Amino acid sequence: MAKSTSKTDADLRIGVIGAGGRGALARGAHKPGEGARIVAVCDILPEPLDIWQDFVGKDYKLFKTDDYKKLLAQKDVDAVFITVPDYLHEEFAIAALKAGKAVYLEKPMAITIEGCDRVLKTAYETGSKLFVGHNMRHMDFILKMKELIDSGIIGEVQTAWCRHFVSYGGDAYFKDWHSEAKNTTGLLLQKGAHDIDVIHWLCGGFTKRVVGMGRLSVYDKCKNRRKASERGIAAWSAANWPPKENTGISPVIDVEDESTIMMQLDNGILANYMQCHYTPDACRNYTFIGDKGRIENYGDGYGRRIDIYTSRGPFAQPDQSIHLREVAGGHGGADPGIVWSFVLFAKEGKSVPSNSPIAARNAVAAGVLGTKSIRGNNMPQDVPPVSAELIKYFNGGQKKAAAPAKKAAAKPAPAKKAAPAKKAAAKPAPAKKAAPAKKATAKKKK
Repeated sequence: MAKSTSKTDADLRIGVIGAGGRGALARGAHKPGEGARIVAVCDILPEPLDIWQDFVGKDYKLFKTDDYKKLLAQKDVDAVFITVPDYLHEEFAIAALKAGKAVYLEKPMAITIEGCDRVLKTAYETGSKLFVGHNMRHMDFILKMKELIDSGIIGEVQTAWCRHFVSYGGDAYFKDWHSEAKNTTGLLLQKGAHDIDVIHWLCGGFTKRVVGMGRLSVYDKCKNRRKASERGIAAWSAANWPPKENTGISPVIDVEDESTIMMQLDNGILANYMQCHYTPDACRNYTFIGDKGRIENYGDGYGRRIDIYTSRGPFAQPDQSIHLREVAGGHGGADPGIVWSFVLFAKEGKSVPSNSPIAARNAVAAGVLGTKSIRGNNMPQDVPPVSAELIKYFNGGQKKAAAPAKKAAAKPAPAKKAAPAKKAAAKPAPAKKAAPAKKATAKKKK
């Protein structure tokens, strides 16, 4: 493997933990001689390791293992992508941070608020860089909507909504580990963390109170189930329709397939997020309403556009429509952008990425507590705050303030000369014996 070097222009040497599935994202970081390259991969299955070897070339030296701890022990790994199932995020991220690696952690940061806070604390204490994979912050239509909001064209945002149609829900989330709450907390968190984060980002605030409603309404009625001993295969097919006729469904399903949450942000904005996993079409549809107008996107893939309403008129006649060009790369071009953003941050640390770990934690908090509300008689839930110390650290580019310089120790005062010893006081002279008293002379009687 490559020789260690301290040159600032040397390649960042990267390991991938969870090399299959979403681990393919890290391919965008393999640019030998241009700033970064993959040097190690880890997966519990052999096939992803072989696929990576084919990708980098048969003669390329690639460390391969099925034990993530062995990968973290490699001294010539500077950074890691962690793209494993959600329930492993906390454990693997903490281990990588303690090993001194810069970490790209796929969203969600963890499946509990407490888990997120432990990850944040570890990153703070170790000084290892932490970057969370909220790739929607790199999607062109989201960036355009943020640009429009920041321009003031719709005034000050007052409310926001997102409707999330998930046509592939049965294929992607109800056939493998995603279907069990112990692995995800719920799909409101697993899938909705993206959208909650976008709402927070574009509205300029974080959820402080959330209330939710939801249910498991369709996939629990599927008859064709896989055996518990069989590995779940999350593969999409147009033939898997209608939803109740889907095949290979998980034997255990205890997460909702439809959910809605209402969020009160800390800046007063009210927001709503709705998610359904058995729609025939797939789309994220956002609208942001200000005191001077509103914007709304139609589609998040091919043919996507943004409509702008700034005067009264029919719904079908927006004041402006922005049609976005097609872009290369996964997730609407977001994947290449977020990967290289991480590389630059891990390698140089000169910029504060938009992917704030504090924002990632607060997206998890809203998803976790929204799910708790759904399952807890729809009672409102308040989000616990992050400590001011951690907020300052992560919002400041993950750099601790330099400790104040210690004052130079005062020179010791010169030793005083010892005072001359006092002479012992002279002993008093012995008292003279008193002269014997003279006898009184007797007076003669006359």
